[in-house]
Amino acid sequence: MEVTREDVGTVRAFNRFYTGVIGVLGEGLVRSPYSLTEARVIFELAQREDTEVLALRRVLDLDAGYLSRMLARFETDGLVVRERAAEDARRQIVRLTPRGREVFAMLDERSVAEIRGLLTGLDPGDRHRLLAAMRSINGILGDRPRGDAFVLRPPRPGDLGWVVERNGALYDEECGWDRTYEALVASVVADYVRGHDPERENAWIAESGGDRLGAVFCVRREDDVAQLRLLHVEPAARGTGVGAALVAECVRFAAEAGYAEIMLWTTALQRPAHRLYERAGFVLDEEEPPAERFGDVITGQVWRKKL
Repeated sequence: MEVTREDVGTVRAFNRFYTGVIGVLGEGLVRSPYSLTEARVIFELAQREDTEVLALRRVLDLDAGYLSRMLARFETDGLVVRERAAEDARRQIVRLTPRGREVFAMLDERSVAEIRGLLTGLDPGDRHRLLAAMRSINGILGDRPRGDAFVLRPPRPGDLGWVVERNGALYDEECGWDRTYEALVASVVADYVRGHDPERENAWIAESGGDRLGAVFCVRREDDVAQLRLLHVEPAARGTGVGAALVAECVRFAAEAGYAEIMLWTTALQRPAHRLYERAGFVLDEEEPPAERFGDVITGQVWRKKL
């Protein structure tokens, strides 16, 4: 699909807006004498004891002359020292001085304080959406590997509460469902904990880099029928294979636990999830008459898969 002038304008407008938000158009970054580029150099140098100048230039994609002039200024100010590498005199090494480390600590502290202030001023829902959008941009444009860059792990303390909270928030935002849906999720989670049979029931959290991306539960429906419940994938992780992996793991566990069939209940609204279920081998078995649930009129569906 062709990139339109409107698309370009959207990106440029966002860039102008966000640079204003983080303050790089003022006299100095985080009320300091240093520009954004100068601060980036200081931050990069602080990550290790010694840095090769050529490697620094490549990492930050800076013009050689521009970087050289900047380092010379830093050297004059007592922030860095430069010297030739002992093993190869053609290579130049740069390191922060104790004074340079103090400047880094100041920039880091002020940056953390400004970001914390920005996030504190948002309500929890807006804060989550903002952070999810930032992770999504980073995942799409950054160097992080996609698709298999996550793990599925058992729930840890705090995860079950997160499942309830995220299901309640997401279905409110995306479907307009009321708090009775969150209450249902809480009861499903509570039943899972109270009557948990580890041989026949399980749950998984998808995680990447410490961020929770989604979850799913496999519970006993009948002696020979398992049920897939509470599948959800965070918006920023959709399209990366997380949902398919959660469904596949649930199906695998149910088969190994000795169930003859696995089923799930969903609604006609959840079309993206339907595609996941179809690819995993589920078949739509029953569609219920429309009924009032969760503050909406919902058409329930039962999907099944033989194991």
